[in-house]
Amino acid sequence: MFDSHHMLDMTPKSSENDLSKLKDDDYETKSGTETMEAPSGDDQDPSGQRPKKKRYHRHTQRQIQELEAFFKECPHPDDKQRKELSRELGLEPLQVKFWFQNKRTQMKAQHERSENSILKAENEKLRMENNRYKEALSSASCPSCGGPAALGEMSFDEQHLRIENARLREEIDRISGIAAKYVGKPLSSLSNLSRHLPSRSLDLGVSNYGAHSGFVGDMFGATALVGSAVTGPTEADKPMIVEVAVAAMEELMRKAQAGEPLWIQGENNTEVLNEEEYLRTFTRGIGPRPLGMRSEASRESAVVIMSHVNLVEILMDVNQWSTIFCGIVSGAMTLEVLSTGVAGNYNGALQVMTAEFQVPSPLVPTRENYFVRYCKQHTDGTWAVVDVSLDSLRPSLMSKCRRRSSGCLIQELPNGYSKVVWVEHTEVDDRSVHNIYRPLVNSGLAFGARRWVGTLDRQCERLASSMAINIPTGDLCVITTPEGRKSILKLAERMVMSFCTGVGASTAHTWTTLSATGSDDVRVMTRKSVDDPGRPPGIVLSAATSFWIPVPSKKVFDFLKDENHRSEWDILSNGGQVQEMAHIANGHDPGNCVSLLRVNSTNSSQSNMLILQESCTDSTGSYVIYAPVDISAMNIVLSGGDPDYVSLLPSGFAILPDGPGYGPAGILDVGSGGSLLTVAFQILVDSVPSAKLSLGSVATVNSLIKCTVERIKAAVMCDNP
Repeated sequence: MFDSHHMLDMTPKSSENDLSKLKDDDYETKSGTETMEAPSGDDQDPSGQRPKKKRYHRHTQRQIQELEAFFKECPHPDDKQRKELSRELGLEPLQVKFWFQNKRTQMKAQHERSENSILKAENEKLRMENNRYKEALSSASCPSCGGPAALGEMSFDEQHLRIENARLREEIDRISGIAAKYVGKPLSSLSNLSRHLPSRSLDLGVSNYGAHSGFVGDMFGATALVGSAVTGPTEADKPMIVEVAVAAMEELMRKAQAGEPLWIQGENNTEVLNEEEYLRTFTRGIGPRPLGMRSEASRESAVVIMSHVNLVEILMDVNQWSTIFCGIVSGAMTLEVLSTGVAGNYNGALQVMTAEFQVPSPLVPTRENYFVRYCKQHTDGTWAVVDVSLDSLRPSLMSKCRRRSSGCLIQELPNGYSKVVWVEHTEVDDRSVHNIYRPLVNSGLAFGARRWVGTLDRQCERLASSMAINIPTGDLCVITTPEGRKSILKLAERMVMSFCTGVGASTAHTWTTLSATGSDDVRVMTRKSVDDPGRPPGIVLSAATSFWIPVPSKKVFDFLKDENHRSEWDILSNGGQVQEMAHIANGHDPGNCVSLLRVNSTNSSQSNMLILQESCTDSTGSYVIYAPVDISAMNIVLSGGDPDYVSLLPSGFAILPDGPGYGPAGILDVGSGGSLLTVAFQILVDSVPSAKLSLGSVATVNSLIKCTVERIKAAVMCDNP
């Protein structure tokens, strides 16, 4: 078994086999002459010395000749033809793809130059004719009186020639302007054309915590339209994106395998990046850190119960990735797939994405990124997946967070296990974070590598549990049938994802603050549910609040997940006793569990209701999420029926530590081992979607959530004197 903090025993690999080969011919002319590009701002030496020229590899003369010959027959090869060429010439399919793209661009530029020359000759001819007409006009006389001829007496042909001359001059100016951007420049410089195109800003909106004139927004189950205002990269951008991805992969490999002095021991036994050493080691990157941003970098490793193949598939599939990490990724979208990989796997896969990262609280603004993700299998069998921001391709983008080379290395281990080394490296302006969350965010625990690895480890155990067979039948509450376990876990997964995607400060939602004092402000939103089998129809009111409590997060989690304590805080249970009817264990920690609860209430209206609850915990945070469900619907699910038609309105709690530090004994303060607790409710306030929300409903939910908070504080503090 590997030590979870031990580094992978690998030596740095050369990047010659990377996608850097794709750059070889992108920057060569037809004759194979190497060209150089003036260094950009990202290539400047921070020491102030003269910038270094980029060095590019070149194709062999044979490779160029074969590609040229094939281009004459077929300038637009399909995927099968590109793979055949790559095998014959010893190149990557993506390398061949970009060679043909660049060759077509080169031929287009040559054609435009030829047309430009013809138009210039025609323009010169017209200019000479124009001068001849001017001279004739200046000496022309009226045939009637012998005086100077008036302009109005110009012949129709002369007027037509003047108009045509002006039109051709405008056409020549236009084509000359376009050709000047292409002709005689390295292909990589074409990325500058994006600055002249219409702005495509990653405008996801701004998190708003203030009051609004109305209650709008969609929480708990809303899909954040991340990147809805952004289109995919231009053809001119793509060579630069490949170059950035290759450099980021090389940087990730070095950062994942290096020791001191690049990495130093931080608080709470975490590895943090030595910023000075990083700047000395990596002089290129994506440019200097913008003003107003701070650097945040961490590294974490663990052994997880999942094969390397499945891990790579999850990371490269945006839907699986955003589901597994729903507590961190509030929304994600793939804008364009530049390469699907080779040999039937993700080796060489390259895709441009946008995503929004969150902490489960409306008090912490989300972090939005526009980036490229690149997957590569190295010669020793290790896989690596790297992300790096592409903000430089969007000069108009006003981002508050950019992602330097971040990602993970995955090493195959026996028996379906894998060792993962995760690196998170971002630069962020987080000055709008609420004070009670600032220690947690500043420590790197809120968005850092430990949180990603902790979530991955827990989710791998959950997936392994869903596929378990031969479950012991000693405990009557355990769900043992494979069909029933699968359906219950699928329903619980939807409930958890619905909760996580709405509880934070996602830009897809609009919060309205009800109270204006203290950190216990209640924020509310409404949603109209129509024709959705997974939600009850009508107006749903969502409310959430976050606060600090001077009790360790584990004690808060243990209290909230225990059905024996539920009557102490759950107002809707009306003081009835709660009994566990069935459960599914989701890992070695007993806190990771899906449960089906029954409320033994005297209220006859609640006699046909059960509560589906999932509790989960790791070293970086915990959740207790639940939703009332109908008994008849759950009987169908327990027998293996489709869970997608079970209506859910999830509510619950997100519990985080208040920071990595511990204050002096006896002093209760942020950083002293307390908890940051977010409480979120959903209530169906009207079964008619067209109805208007009443102020009485808002006041009721506000009172409900505040009363619940006070009950939790009193009960937990009493249990933790």
